[in-house]
Amino acid sequence: MNDEVNQAPGQQAWHVAHVKPRCEKKVAEYCAANHLFCDLPLREETKIYQRRKVTVRKPVFPGYCFLRHTPVQRVTLLKSNLIVRLIPVADQERLASDLEQIHQALDVDPTLDACAAFKAGKRVVIRSGPFRGLEGVVQVVRAKTRVILNVEMIGRGLAVEVEMSLLEPAE
Repeated sequence: MNDEVNQAPGQQAWHVAHVKPRCEKKVAEYCAANHLFCDLPLREETKIYQRRKVTVRKPVFPGYCFLRHTPVQRVTLLKSNLIVRLIPVADQERLASDLEQIHQALDVDPTLDACAAFKAGKRVVIRSGPFRGLEGVVQVVRAKTRVILNVEMIGRGLAVEVEMSLLEPAE
């Protein structure tokens, strides 16, 4: 089932771009220069180099960028020579929702790191605190409760630590 067939010529559809190694920011810059929409969630990481603290912004999901483009703009993207393949998204609304949750979590704590997507467990909503409203899957590791915000398209997620008392079952 290819979404591009069902898209109107001017309508922008989500695609996941699998990019060349360490080229995520270059793809985002290329998209900005060509007036294309690129969503690249970034996290902050602080490193110490020769007694200096340096904070760098790294992609949350290495190797992937999330793009919105029309079928006509696809040619422009592929001319960048940075994209390995474009993966069509079957559930457009779900990906948009997943990315919105990732950005909300990163706004609260920009140092969060990605993890493997988590399938088992109960689907919950965080009902209060800084991560209020986010929905994910519960995972308990070494007596710590984590809620995994999955991006199912790429099989990765973002782990948020929360107290069990702040969770309620999702509908």
